[in-house]
Amino acid sequence: MEISGKIIQVLDLQQGTSKAGNAWKKQEYVLETQDMYPKKVKFDFFGDRVDQYKLAIGDEVTVSFDLESREFNGRWYTDVRAWKADKAGAATAAPMSSAEPQAPYASVAPAAPMATPAFDAPAGDESDDLPF
Repeated sequence: MEISGKIIQVLDLQQGTSKAGNAWKKQEYVLETQDMYPKKVKFDFFGDRVDQYKLAIGDEVTVSFDLESREFNGRWYTDVRAWKADKAGAATAAPMSSAEPQAPYASVAPAAPMATPAFDAPAGDESDDLPF
């Protein structure tokens, strides 16, 4: 899933150690959409993606994310776990190849209307003008 908007808040970095002894970190952000009725969405980057995507207040971004829910003590909690963020205006460089660029699509002329065959009414009762 994706959502676009402006970063309005950068929350504190959270770090810790898992039960298995592995270090972890999580960075949370709040994004505000630019819709007619703006919405605020809190999302986070986890692990190595924290260092990969450094966002700042005011950045216009499109965030790709997954939703994850879990139950704890009879209550359900949902995370918006981001896995990619593209800053607006940042040119996404397409790989350059040595092949020649493709020609633009040629415009296609509209098809000529099909001629409708003339309807020949069967000979018979002239008062019956219905074709069936």
